[in-house]
Amino acid sequence: MNGYIQKKIEGRTKRYVQLLELKDDPEKIREYKKWHTQEHHWKEIRDGIREVGILEMEIYIRGTQLVMIVDTPEDFDWQTAMDKLATLPRQAEWEAFVARLQGCREDARSDEKWQMTERMFYLYD
Repeated sequence: MNGYIQKKIEGRTKRYVQLLELKDDPEKIREYKKWHTQEHHWKEIRDGIREVGILEMEIYIRGTQLVMIVDTPEDFDWQTAMDKLATLPRQAEWEAFVARLQGCREDARSDEKWQMTERMFYLYD
């Protein structure tokens, strides 16, 4: 494994890690992956993520399990950002579009679908 190059972000940041389960259907998983490629993603969604203050977002997949890593400025307020994100252009349409591939309600907002994790270890100082 070669690992993944990370974007260098200046200053102190916070990281959020979330989980989401996809429907256990290989065709739906392929489609979900397709809609997250550079060629097929919705530009308005990427722009909205940045507009609410998110500096970097990555999604990793293993089987049906998704892991999302979100890096933000240190003063970022998660709930305020998610409330704003839900109102941005095409966001509700996107959430409904991908919900058919996810194991969640079709009318769920992003912050209702993705389950926040708890950090239990890091390389302590």
